Amino acid sequence: MVDMESDSQVSPLQRPSAKKALLILSFVGLFIGNCGLPLITRLYFIHGGNRVWLSSCLLSAGWPFILVIMIAAFYHHRVIRGDSSAKLFNMKPRLVLFSAVLGALTGVGNYLYAYGISKLPVSTSVLVIASQLAFTAGFAYLLVKQKFSPFSVNAIVLLTIGSSVLALHTNSDRPEGESNKEYVLGFVMTLAASAVWGFILPLTEYTYQKAKQIIDFPLVMEIQLYINFFATLFGIVGMLINNDFKVIPREARNFDLGETKYYTIIVCTAMLSQFFAIGAGGVIFCASSLLSGVIISVLLPVTEVLAILLYKEKFQAEKGVALVLSLWGFVSYFYGEMKHAQNTKENTSPAEMEVPLNHG
Repeated sequence: MVDMESDSQVSPLQRPSAKKALLILSFVGLFIGNCGLPLITRLYFIHGGNRVWLSSCLLSAGWPFILVIMIAAFYHHRVIRGDSSAKLFNMKPRLVLFSAVLGALTGVGNYLYAYGISKLPVSTSVLVIASQLAFTAGFAYLLVKQKFSPFSVNAIVLLTIGSSVLALHTNSDRPEGESNKEYVLGFVMTLAASAVWGFILPLTEYTYQKAKQIIDFPLVMEIQLYINFFATLFGIVGMLINNDFKVIPREARNFDLGETKYYTIIVCTAMLSQFFAIGAGGVIFCASSLLSGVIISVLLPVTEVLAILLYKEKFQAEKGVALVLSLWGFVSYFYGEMKHAQNTKENTSPAEMEVPLNHG
């Protein structure tokens, strides 16, 4: 249910103009995280790293970065603006429980993703991840009653076909020294990660809707903090069972690029994952989980090209077909969104457009 509030009761970040700026910033964060994360994660495995649980844990372990931002925002409101009602933590127990569930699912998705990228070239894994949009669309329809236009349906179909094409002739893309069984398992695990993440994005939007408290961007940040915290706990348990903590110093000493760069890669992985988390959460808050999934897929060509340039990965015909279908899908989706926005603007009065919305 959507509640109405007066302008005086609504955070400035909830106003339409502020949300547009926030959407742009969220896109930037998603761009940095989505393009950089698979490249830095693959770099770890290429040069001697082989701890999948460590890699998966790093995909959420940067959560203190969000806490620093929250503390800075709290200081700004409490000290600089003199808002005595400002609090660092605002989540109710119900929302903490939702975040814990999302965190556990994120931990599962992180492990599947890390395993997949340990076996697949980046240029292949990111194209498989494009199938996430189909999963996101399906779960968005079930959970948040997402409406679809012919353009968005066309985009989803094209992106799904594009990622399916990659299943053909997989041997030609297999990294040297890796068995066919390992490669296929990496493909399957990456596809499973897409399904899990395709569920997480709409579930996050559903959480916003069912929170039973005002959802503003500071609370979105807090939700992401808890999600990543619980996902990190999930990863730490896996690392303890797998004895990863004991192996890290030895692995760092034997790393191809040197011990210093080993730890640099670890820190950068943790940081880039938080750009992704904040960006995705922001896009869902400002727009929808479906748009978040589309942006993740839209950035595919950038990561694809970077992987080929940086890691000298092969670019077979299957990848070319998948890329063309994906780009066609992107254009279709955004054209449909532009048409929808234009029709909405023509049929909506200025007064209606300024009404702030609150999830309750």
